[in-house]
Amino acid sequence: MGKVAAEIKVMPTGDDVDLEDLEERLEGAMPEGAKINDVRREDVAFGLVAVVPTVVVPDDAGGTEAIEEAFSTLEHVQSVSVEGVTRI
Repeated sequence: MGKVAAEIKVMPTGDDVDLEDLEERLEGAMPEGAKINDVRREDVAFGLVAVVPTVVVPDDAGGTEAIEEAFSTLEHVQSVSVEGVTRI
């Protein structure tokens, strides 16, 4: 069984969101068998910064849908989008 790595852009609701806290809540929302391998921040505009975790999931886990759903239900998350997916 292989693994898949996906970069998922998480947009906060505003520039006043505590990004450290958001990153911790993203880690806590991960479904079983998935893990965050790395997190980077991406400047968007006007002080707004997106959090972009690289998530690793087993190839048979059904893709990133469960992760996208878990992330989108968190407080202070405006949107979630998959930026890229690759097999590892």
